Amino acid sequence: MPIYEGDFSPPGGRFAIVVSRFNSMVTESLLAGCRDAFLRHGVSEDRLDVYWVPGSFETPLIARTLAEAGGHAAIVCLGCVIRGETGHYDHVAGQAAGGLLQAGLATGVPVIFGVLTTETVEQALNRAGLKAGNKGAESALAAIEMVNLLAKIKL
Repeated sequence: MPIYEGDFSPPGGRFAIVVSRFNSMVTESLLAGCRDAFLRHGVSEDRLDVYWVPGSFETPLIARTLAEAGGHAAIVCLGCVIRGETGHYDHVAGQAAGGLLQAGLATGVPVIFGVLTTETVEQALNRAGLKAGNKGAESALAAIEMVNLLAKIKL
């Protein structure tokens, strides 16, 4: 029985990283972790393009636009939505997730959801490298794995 899965060998192509400026104390750490993971897995810095957007809600439009343009093997989207006192969190987090999913499905380009959705600033900081690893780095690895898996399927 054949089994297909992606691996972490250096894939070809360029990678886009779309980063939310909102909660930048968190997203800058996510970006640093993402960049480091790409470099450690053979994706040189000259193959990384970073696009800053105002907030997580704006990531789907840029991700889809980039995917439709066809210049990137995968798009990693990084952001941070922290629950507040109103229902704004639910709208932003849900729409960002749904929009990024649709961008990937509509274009066939891996669009990686690296948007933290946390209850507190402390939880966000922990997931951006303080205690619970760095979700930006994990998102870069997911992008590499998906590009390599798609390459095996398209053979």
